[in-house]
Amino acid sequence: MLRLQLRYLSFFLGLISILSFFNILYSYYLNLYLNLNTYYYSLFTSLLLSIIFYKINLYEKKLSIFDKILTVFFGYIFLPVILSIPFYFSIYNLTFLNSYFESISGFTSTGFSIFENIRNIDQSLILWRSSTQWLGGLYFLFSIIFLIDIYDENLKKTLTNFISFDSSEIFKQTLKVFLLYSSLTLLIFIILNFFSIRSFNSLNLALTLISSGGFLPDNDLSNIIRENSQLIILSILMLISFFSIFFIYNLIFFKSRNFNFFYEDFHLIIYYLIVISIFFLFFSFNNDFFPNLLAISSSISNIGFSIEIEQKNLSFLFLIMVIIGGSFFSTSSGLRFVKIYSLFKYSLNQILLFSKPKNIFMNKLIFSKISFTFEEINRYFLTVLIFILSLIILTCLLSLSGINFENSFKLSILTLMNTVNSSIYGIGNFDFNNLHFFTKYCFILFMIIGRLELLTILLLFKKFLFKN
Repeated sequence: MLRLQLRYLSFFLGLISILSFFNILYSYYLNLYLNLNTYYYSLFTSLLLSIIFYKINLYEKKLSIFDKILTVFFGYIFLPVILSIPFYFSIYNLTFLNSYFESISGFTSTGFSIFENIRNIDQSLILWRSSTQWLGGLYFLFSIIFLIDIYDENLKKTLTNFISFDSSEIFKQTLKVFLLYSSLTLLIFIILNFFSIRSFNSLNLALTLISSGGFLPDNDLSNIIRENSQLIILSILMLISFFSIFFIYNLIFFKSRNFNFFYEDFHLIIYYLIVISIFFLFFSFNNDFFPNLLAISSSISNIGFSIEIEQKNLSFLFLIMVIIGGSFFSTSSGLRFVKIYSLFKYSLNQILLFSKPKNIFMNKLIFSKISFTFEEINRYFLTVLIFILSLIILTCLLSLSGINFENSFKLSILTLMNTVNSSIYGIGNFDFNNLHFFTKYCFILFMIIGRLELLTILLLFKKFLFKN
């Protein structure tokens, strides 16, 4: 491996050691000694590997996009191994596979859990679960920067207005993203506390919401959120992982008024308002609009948890929202709304050309001067095609392992979109603990595939199957 690749992983190993240290302090502060030694194991292991990775002096060369993809993919496999140490050495007698499943579910911000009763878990381990999500969300943002060359030019131009990709400024830009991500986490924590949510729950929810994760510090969200005001503020805070992480930064600090710099977020605002309006007018039965508001925000941000409500007839709509996803530089997954919108508009223009061949139809996004090219449309189409193919493969694998087809289909969508299972999708109480080991490996692999941009999978196939 090359020096830059090792140092990329070294940085996150260093963060794992810091999170382990914080868990040690938290355990001592609240006299939680049951799993204290496990955090020492993860602290020393991650710190030692971080130093080794940083100090290894290998030759330098310009990295190809395939080297970068393999680095990110390796990180998604290797870093959860270190994160699984506190689970494996805890008092709960977890197998390594279950420990790895829990850590990779957190690191990919999916939220599937092998724990059946969260209340029986030591508070420090609950905090560790949430920390794995926080770290995974940050890793995802950095991976987008690391793999910026695979994205279309419009999205790259939007991001380069706020981040420099000059190699001489790597540390400065890394610090910028880290501080913004951490500041937003702190802001969420403060707001939740202000609305009288218990500090421990507020901390765990803050780590979850910023990363678009699915782990909760309790079995049922209704045990944490009891008032409509708390429901509303939680729904709003979920949108932080839906919009670009720079959206709030843009509104406060950005001096230019050129909407092209954050056009994607304006499209997402319109999309969100339209969905809310439709639900308010047609699907708010028995004054249950606020639970629906939470379910909408949770689905479009790929978080997934909700208040327990019985609306099985709406589960398909919520799954559609999960698939669409959020902004390019956010921690949510999904196919991305702007890509879906661009693909739809281009297809509509092509159909209209047959009926009115002399007319000129512009492939331009509303509220901006940005036009999408035929090459970009091909990429969007391939992304959708790969998602459909991945969905079919995982659904078949889960069905063959004994899960009924409906649940297999829903779980496949949630896995690829890194969204936790809950009652709004009609699959809230699924038992991941007692699954066959083959099924767990399938979930692990496709959780990683879902967190990587699906286009990267195609590039890897192109590299290894079509060698010159």
